[in-house]
Amino acid sequence: MSDETSVESRLLGSADIRRLAADLGLRPTKTLGQNFVTDPNTVRRIVRCAESGPGDVVVEVGPGLGSLTLALLPHVSRVIAVEVDPVLAGALPSTVQKYAPALAGRLDVLRADALRVAELPGPPPTALVANLPYNVAVPVILHMLETFPSLQRVLVMVQKEVADRLAAPPGSRTYGVPSVKAAWYADVTRAGAVGRTVFWPVPNVDSGLVLMRRREPPEGVERKAVFAVVDAAFAQRRKTLRAALAGWAGSASAAEDVLEAARVDPKARGEQLTVQDFARIAAARTSPRQ
Repeated sequence: MSDETSVESRLLGSADIRRLAADLGLRPTKTLGQNFVTDPNTVRRIVRCAESGPGDVVVEVGPGLGSLTLALLPHVSRVIAVEVDPVLAGALPSTVQKYAPALAGRLDVLRADALRVAELPGPPPTALVANLPYNVAVPVILHMLETFPSLQRVLVMVQKEVADRLAAPPGSRTYGVPSVKAAWYADVTRAGAVGRTVFWPVPNVDSGLVLMRRREPPEGVERKAVFAVVDAAFAQRRKTLRAALAGWAGSASAAEDVLEAARVDPKARGEQLTVQDFARIAAARTSPRQ
């Protein structure tokens, strides 16, 4: 494998991207969040930040015209590209055959909506590496982490605002539901900023890289129970937990009882709590009272 991974791809530049799109009669759509990366240095940087290696089976969501796919293929065992657009899904194997013929055997293309994918071809994936459409980034990340426990790392390029939310610590202004739910699965860190000029068409926002390393979730409580508390706490984030969790617990006084049993201040607010705090709240509600 080490000899094979030294084979390089010819990466796509701006002219390549426009030519491929023209050949396909493709006009990028906002509906699918299609902004194609035209800068080879950016995709090289993504692969480097993803810590990709010869043993990795990478699932790439939204490969588009293949910029990141071509950068990944020389460094990993396999790339499973999940693409919802039938035109792009159909064209990707030919693009890889043209630009990296020696690596074409490492690619699988699955035409599917990533939010509905329940299984993937081949060996279990070890990493998710993707330039994600802004409008579905968080749901896709959470769905993939839940559906494929074999995923050990995630490196995604997302809208800067989404990157900030995913990596936000408790107590910060951007800390919220995405922050807590991502923390259930992994340690989350920012891995750098990406300017808007590396895309075609140029979006109206900047982007950021987020790296997630999977770790064990809190023990003794189910994910759905914890996520229900998180959703309730942030649905009315300006309220104290006693008030915000009243509907979830049955009443404000019941919420206070659960919070005290979980050793969480009823006067606190959701943005002050860690994922472990939310797990204790969920566990306190389901545990028999002492």
